[in-house]
Amino acid sequence: MSTDTDDIDATRIAFMCVQNAGRSQMSTAFAERERERRGLGGDVEILTGGTDPADHVHDEVIEVMDEAGFDLSDRTPREITLDELRSCDYVATMGCSTLDVGEVGADVDVRDWALDDPDGRDLDRVREIRDEIEGRVAALFDELSAAP
Repeated sequence: MSTDTDDIDATRIAFMCVQNAGRSQMSTAFAERERERRGLGGDVEILTGGTDPADHVHDEVIEVMDEAGFDLSDRTPREITLDELRSCDYVATMGCSTLDVGEVGADVDVRDWALDDPDGRDLDRVREIRDEIEGRVAALFDELSAAP
């Protein structure tokens, strides 16, 4: 069983957008895979959420992530709180700036990835967004690995 003291030294990363039904869900899946691949299970905690969560992950997102080997059909969008964001080392927003960066605090590295919303897009465009997210997540983990 995990206790709060287990995660004191863990790096906390949040992926957030408005609905938590597309870009942030894809980012979370890729981050979970990177964490596993790099053997960082206890070293990196991943949060995801939205400011106005949808009822379910977008169908086109589920489809293109399934093509990449991820099953997001059982994921449920959730709200993320300001307190959760303040507890993070890094927060990646997806280009839907509903976040007043000043409210999070200077101790959090907030990055806006400025990604198109996949909702309602054709599958080829959603694949492009997915692939861009995969690269950004890998680069973030490269950066974490290089940090002292």
